[in-house]
Amino acid sequence: MDVVLQAKNLTMKYQDTAVLENFHLELPKGKIIGLLGPNGSGKTTLIKLIAGLLTPAAGEITVCGEKIGVATKAMVSYLPDRPYFQKEMRVSVLLDFFADFYTDFDRTRAERMLEDLKIDPKAKIKTLSKGTQEKVQLVLVMSRRAKLYLLDEPIGGVDPAARDYILNTIITNYDPDATILISTHLISDVERVLDEFVFLHNGKIIRQGNADETRMETGKSLDELFREVFACL
Repeated sequence: MDVVLQAKNLTMKYQDTAVLENFHLELPKGKIIGLLGPNGSGKTTLIKLIAGLLTPAAGEITVCGEKIGVATKAMVSYLPDRPYFQKEMRVSVLLDFFADFYTDFDRTRAERMLEDLKIDPKAKIKTLSKGTQEKVQLVLVMSRRAKLYLLDEPIGGVDPAARDYILNTIITNYDPDATILISTHLISDVERVLDEFVFLHNGKIIRQGNADETRMETGKSLDELFREVFACL
């Protein structure tokens, strides 16, 4: 199995509280993987560590064999859980920024997705709804030719009608050799696109596996299994 991500003995604390402790995770190439857990389970912290936005108290993370740093940031495309753009910027300026900053940015792909979503590239961010701002951010992130995509709650702030388009955008706009890690608590919406899953609780993995095999073995959807497992905790 080719591995895109390895986290070993990972510990992360906020003040004296451990969010992750002696945490281990290995992700294969070419998979869409759900990082599934309730709010406060450590999902966003883990994603920020992988993105290089936080530094662990102990342990190590590698992406394609490289320690977190400049080299990995060129391989990782990160979607935060909230928009971070300056409100006065136009969408077209954001495309310019990504094209200048990321050598793997595919502007043609981005423009096509904006057209599909009927988003005017000349529009200022402040004139767009919160859901549309999140769509713009997803377009930019998925228009990179990255090795690892980190998507933190990509469908959390959009209406149900837009979720199918967003999920289809995710599965049709990435290299089959790349890996997508999707963090969400909306499991029923996202599970149809997942190859594998990780259930996270209080910074610990309590179950993980192949999505299809688990559904066959248990006779339950991942959403049903999640509710059952977490009801016992």
